[in-house]
Formats: sequence, structure tokens, C-alpha cells
Amino acid sequence: MIILYGIPNCDSVKKARTWLDSHGLPHQFHDFKKAGVPPERLPRWIESLGWEVVINRKGTTWRGLDETTKASVTDATSAHALAVSNASLIKRPIVEWDAAHGGGVTAGFDAAAWADRI
Repeated sequence: MIILYGIPNCDSVKKARTWLDSHGLPHQFHDFKKAGVPPERLPRWIESLGWEVVINRKGTTWRGLDETTKASVTDATSAHALAVSNASLIKRPIVEWDAAHGGGVTAGFDAAAWADRI
């Protein structure tokens, strides 16, 4: 099954969930706010996508961090530590695709790329 990770009030997550529903793709939603960041998944996302993709450095949460904290994020280990303590820094949605749809993991919503999977 496809698993979509994010925050329910995020516009990109809303678009992604609507897109999956409209294409008849069953999926499970994992709410970071209610269930937290899955500690066993985050390292895989960082390894697969790179910490620079997983950490959303364009969002309001990142911009709200102090400069010392921002400067301390220099590698996968420091990115992981910050993401665990603040799930809002993770680019949304993170999607773990099932084998029927190409497998792997993606970050962000891209309708054209997702259409290629079906």
C-alpha cells in the first residue's frame, strides 16, 4: 500500500491526497502531528533522497529557526536530529510507493511524475 506522510492542513498534502483519491489509489495517511516522525523511516528517506531534499529549507518553519540552528544542519546526522525534533521541517508529502507503482520514496507533490507511476 502507498503511504503518504505529512500534516493534514498542508496544502501540498491536501493536493496529494486528493490526487491519490481521484486516481483510485488506496493509501494510508500518516499524520506527523498525531503520530510523529517514524524513527525507522526517516533514515531511509534521508538515504534515498538526500537530507537536502528531506529538509524543507524554503518553508516558514525553517525561516523561523535561529541562524545558529540553521548553520548546524550540515549533514544527514544533523538533519535527522532536527527533523525528529521538528516534523514541520520535513518536505511534504513524503510518499512511500508500493511495488505496483514503482516503489521507492518521493518528497513533495508532482502530479506529472506521479501520473507516470500509474
